[in-house]
Amino acid sequence: MAKGSKQGPSKSSHKRGAGHKGRPSRWKASLSEGRSSDVVQMSPENAEEEGDEETGDEVPEVKIKVPVAMWDFDHCDPRRCSGKKLSRLGLIKELRVGSRFRGVVVSPKGTRVISPSDREIIENNGLAVVECSWARLEDVPFNKIASPNERLLPYLMATNPTNYGKPWRLNCVEALAAAFYITGFDEYAEKLLDGFGWGASFYKVNELYIKRYRECTTAEEVFAMQDTIIADLEKQYEESRKTKETRNGSSEDLLVANPNHQRLSDSEDDDVPESSSDEEEE
Repeated sequence: MAKGSKQGPSKSSHKRGAGHKGRPSRWKASLSEGRSSDVVQMSPENAEEEGDEETGDEVPEVKIKVPVAMWDFDHCDPRRCSGKKLSRLGLIKELRVGSRFRGVVVSPKGTRVISPSDREIIENNGLAVVECSWARLEDVPFNKIASPNERLLPYLMATNPTNYGKPWRLNCVEALAAAFYITGFDEYAEKLLDGFGWGASFYKVNELYIKRYRECTTAEEVFAMQDTIIADLEKQYEESRKTKETRNGSSEDLLVANPNHQRLSDSEDDDVPESSSDEEEE
């Protein structure tokens, strides 16, 4: 998990790594329409041929060939913690506090945003994340997390059940997947997200943002692209708000009292008998 920083990132001499463009092919299949439910009678010979064809179309299992690790501070419910689930699936290694990790570390205390130029570092030394609660960042001994390559994530939307729809509030698996996507390791990102029922929605919701970040080369360019994306979102919000006001025929503050109600109230007060106030006081 990580969020953006208003401090400008330092310059990088790394070249941009190659990455796939567009939506990953495996997820295209998962989002496509399902097969027909019609039952077809087949002879044993045809059934055998059908089986051979399906075997030939099987997608080989993806193996992540770089180290994936985390520092886990046990802040989250083990039943809902994405980092612990990755550990149970054998997809991540837990690091001891104080141990050094030479790859890229996604951390809210990073000073530089991740970019395609970090691909080489991940390819050679792996990717790690700090697994902790957003509400307890002050309890994390970040000074004991040793890495020369701490990185922030740019603007992205969380799709996990706890923080769905909230910008920046990515959980452990989303942060790792985001870093893999931006640096061009699509299959590794999908491999991690495949273990979660909501996993496919992460790319679907953030596809446009991820594609724009991958068009960049350096951290400086990603940081500038993030500012552009946020400015575009703010502009869209203002235009949407003005459109709604125009459609309603008024731009007045909806919290202002309706004068029609005030007149109705005044007329009702005029009809109240004078003696009623005395009776209420008694």
